[in-house]
Amino acid sequence: MTAFVVRRILVNIVVFILIGIGVFLLVRAAPGDPVRMMIPPADLQEGSEAFIESRRAELGLDDPVLVQYGRWFLDAVTGDLGSSFISRAPVSELLIERLGPTVLLMSTALAISLLIAIPLGIVAAVRRNTGVDYAAAALSLGVISVPSFFLGIVAIYIFSLQLGWLPSAGMSSPGDGTGGDILRHLIMPAAILGLASAGPLTRYVRGSLIDELSADYVRTAEAKGAAPGRVVARHALRNSLIPLITIVMINIPQMLAGAVVLEQVFAWPGMGQLAVRAVSQQDYPVIVGFALYVAALVLICNLLADIAYAVVDPRVKVT
Repeated sequence: MTAFVVRRILVNIVVFILIGIGVFLLVRAAPGDPVRMMIPPADLQEGSEAFIESRRAELGLDDPVLVQYGRWFLDAVTGDLGSSFISRAPVSELLIERLGPTVLLMSTALAISLLIAIPLGIVAAVRRNTGVDYAAAALSLGVISVPSFFLGIVAIYIFSLQLGWLPSAGMSSPGDGTGGDILRHLIMPAAILGLASAGPLTRYVRGSLIDELSADYVRTAEAKGAAPGRVVARHALRNSLIPLITIVMINIPQMLAGAVVLEQVFAWPGMGQLAVRAVSQQDYPVIVGFALYVAALVLICNLLADIAYAVVDPRVKVT
């Protein structure tokens, strides 16, 4: 196991470096000029070109791309991802400041998705090809098919504008910020993100449990007189949930993509909102930093999924 983990870490480091090169070059190849974005079009006049050129030289944007990458890489290996073109703040500080809200949103949504998917998948598998199974399939396919931003807009209209039960935007109310206030702001975005993830997980739990219920050891337990509930809970369910660990770990980066969208809808002050703003402003250092955080999350989750699967299932051999 140790040799496998070390080997995977080394491979992930190489992949991470290649991703960094690709993202850096793609961002620099994108059309547009970040320095021009800093000047409102109405203010572009005689003398602006001189300012733009001097600012480009100050930011090092007039150097060849390879020179820019080499300078950025030497700083990045020490943990310095540069500074934002717009706010001049260090990129690492900006991302870490936004990391907490995003982690809170994603972790809550993940808990909601599991609380929905596991019971619903069990019921659908045990009572397959019945009305309950069809209803669970319709619900899971429905939340998969409807875009999360649309659900967010509908939720804001119903629960904020019409009923007034929940706040429509932000992470806390001005001058408040208590735990209860943050929870009220968290309910809608976390519930919608959790529903979007619960759909495919429900189908996976159902399919995995159906496979286990048809296994020989289940028929043996039933032949020995074990109660149906005990067969499902003590035998089939435990084995069917083992692959779910891998699926959940792999789905975490996908959940981040949904969080980026919902952070815009609900004005949630997370990393996704920061990334969208950076793209609109062509803030290269922030875009690259965010992309590297996402790449690291994907690589770490894949590594943890492989390790967890091998630990919980002794039949899996890592090489």
